[in-house]
Amino acid sequence: MPTPPDASTLAEVLAKAPFTLAMSSGFFGFFAHAGMVTALHERDLIPARIVGSSAGALIGACWAAGRHPQHIKSALLALRRQDFWDPRPGLGLLGGRRFAKLLHGLLPVHTFAHCPIPLAVSVFDGLRLATRVIDHGPLVPAVVASCAVPGLFQPVWINRRPMWDGGILDRRAQAPLKTDERVFYHHLASKSPWRRASSPALQLPQRPNLWSLVIPDLPRVGPHRLELGAQAYQMAYDKTRRALDLPPQCH
Repeated sequence: MPTPPDASTLAEVLAKAPFTLAMSSGFFGFFAHAGMVTALHERDLIPARIVGSSAGALIGACWAAGRHPQHIKSALLALRRQDFWDPRPGLGLLGGRRFAKLLHGLLPVHTFAHCPIPLAVSVFDGLRLATRVIDHGPLVPAVVASCAVPGLFQPVWINRRPMWDGGILDRRAQAPLKTDERVFYHHLASKSPWRRASSPALQLPQRPNLWSLVIPDLPRVGPHRLELGAQAYQMAYDKTRRALDLPPQCH
């Protein structure tokens, strides 16, 4: 991929002007997103805006709300299945109340308006069967909805509409982006059995002023494999640090 003539590394490109951080969905890929965010923070590469879908919405909300990346790391590595596991009858195995309680304790602010960094997240509107972008109102319901994997979580009702995982139609978290934004995009390469490798949702977005980072071969973390989260975090952290000192991938 071409490298801008006035900057030789990804870190220099991002530092040159304000940029938006976009983070894809990817089941329990929030461990990898957290590692990437920590590497950016250490280099003082703070985005002007954050957008995310599902796992990207979770970590995006934590950082946008003012939570330090090291605090995010500690909270994730301490996560246990019982912290969010609340089976109950409904359109999904888990009710989501424990997940919402967890977020209430983790986020230092609870509305989009109070986030130090502007934030927008993608959700799936179950009545319109379309992606909806939420960038105002209460944080917790929007983030829980964006992470509500169908079958695992029940929908979150927002304004009398059932909302599910933003990754259903906006896996790459592109819906909240504006046409003129400079974007750094962290893409979680999927190993999902229900998506083919050739699926457009798994391909890198093509748009001007977008620089991407893809970290392959991350361990597939899940509710029954949370112990792999530390490995995913460290891999993403190490590879992001190296990528920042290399020529960027521009699309």
